[in-house]
Amino acid sequence: MKPNQLKQILFSVFVLAFGFTAVFLTSGFIEKKRPALPAGFEDEDLALQGANLKGYALGFEGLLADWYWMKSLQYIGDKIVKSEKGISMDSMKDLNPRLLYPYLDNATTLDPKFLSVYEYGAMILPAIDETQAVKIAKKGIDNNPNEWRLYHQLGYIYWKLENYEKASEIYGQGAKLETAPNWMRLMAAKMKSEGGSRETARAIYSQILEQATDEQFRESARLRLLQLDSLDEQDAIRTVLRNFQTKNGRCANDWREIFPLIQKVRLSNGDDLSVDSKSLAPVDPTNVPYILNRESGKCDVGINFAESKIPAQ
Repeated sequence: MKPNQLKQILFSVFVLAFGFTAVFLTSGFIEKKRPALPAGFEDEDLALQGANLKGYALGFEGLLADWYWMKSLQYIGDKIVKSEKGISMDSMKDLNPRLLYPYLDNATTLDPKFLSVYEYGAMILPAIDETQAVKIAKKGIDNNPNEWRLYHQLGYIYWKLENYEKASEIYGQGAKLETAPNWMRLMAAKMKSEGGSRETARAIYSQILEQATDEQFRESARLRLLQLDSLDEQDAIRTVLRNFQTKNGRCANDWREIFPLIQKVRLSNGDDLSVDSKSLAPVDPTNVPYILNRESGKCDVGINFAESKIPAQ
């Protein structure tokens, strides 16, 4: 090898080494000086959109849709695990899951018939972004106009938004499908007449419990039904407390004092109030004793949320 060639090689190696070192040092400096991002914005933005991939995936659109679907589940799961707050299915805005909708949108763009994704979006997005929830449900109906379950999900979203007129309209549209069950027509009428009632909520969550394929949503619906049962029980217990206070001029000292009255209570469904065998306190549907609240002149019943599985909201 000639001396000049050796010098050129050594010089090139030096330049490359110097360049890599400079890049490394510069990257480290930028990383240290970069301002902290708001909570939740540490998420990496999606590099590829489903609409751009569609038609160029060489027949693997379904596989890519599955990938986006699994990423959405993993994304929310990681958010919940890392959260320091108690998170329920009905209050997830604090997680700031800003990439959830793009994941779901990509999955359904690549596979417009992916019904599980629409169901997931309809159930979880109302607790994050109502506009996105409506958008994903409408997209599902546009791509699958003969699937009555999608009308049920969109109707549920409008019910959550307390737009009972719109919910009734959507349930009515779904009820016209040949495959729709009879209760869809009944739900349309119920929304119009008593959309905000406890019985309407019970009908909604009963259908979710029966129809949902995701176990997480089934459990959420089950707890909501228990919450509705608890509200009925609390109303009955308040009546007992109020009657005792009117008769005696004071609040009951403890549950034992009004146990004979508690025993006489019959709920609207015909059931009795269940009581704890030791304290004689009435218990909620998860078998946790209710609290007798006598603080600050109150005479009321409350739930022990520290032990009960009844949703706090």
